[in-house]
Amino acid sequence: MPNLDHLFTPREAATAIGVSYATIKKWILAGTLKTIRTPGGHHRIPESSLAPLSTTPAKSKPAAKRAQSRERFRTTSGRNQLVGTIVEVKIRGILAQIVLAIGDQRITSIITADAAREMQLRKGQTAAALMKATSVMITRV
Repeated sequence: MPNLDHLFTPREAATAIGVSYATIKKWILAGTLKTIRTPGGHHRIPESSLAPLSTTPAKSKPAAKRAQSRERFRTTSGRNQLVGTIVEVKIRGILAQIVLAIGDQRITSIITADAAREMQLRKGQTAAALMKATSVMITRV
């Protein structure tokens, strides 16, 4: 009988078991994680290969469900967060421009269009701007 396992892309597999994409690639290259190669040479990971690595069984999820599974990544060590309301979302090609209103100020962020779609960012939603920088400049106004 043929193997009827769901085949995950490396990125889907990482999301399904809660590890980074880099970790999945490292396991693939080290031979720790069994994969199947597509005719184009891409790795696909059978669900049965993920089962021993996961505390919860891997399941095939539509995109919206996969985005929900990323909620565990919301807790971050970064403390420079400003919460505001999305006032503008512009998606052009592979980039998205997101504008947050924080009080009477605006913060603009450029992220990938894929990330904006995955997070389902829309005008009127509450979101946080997370800053990570080695220096902060101050100017007198």
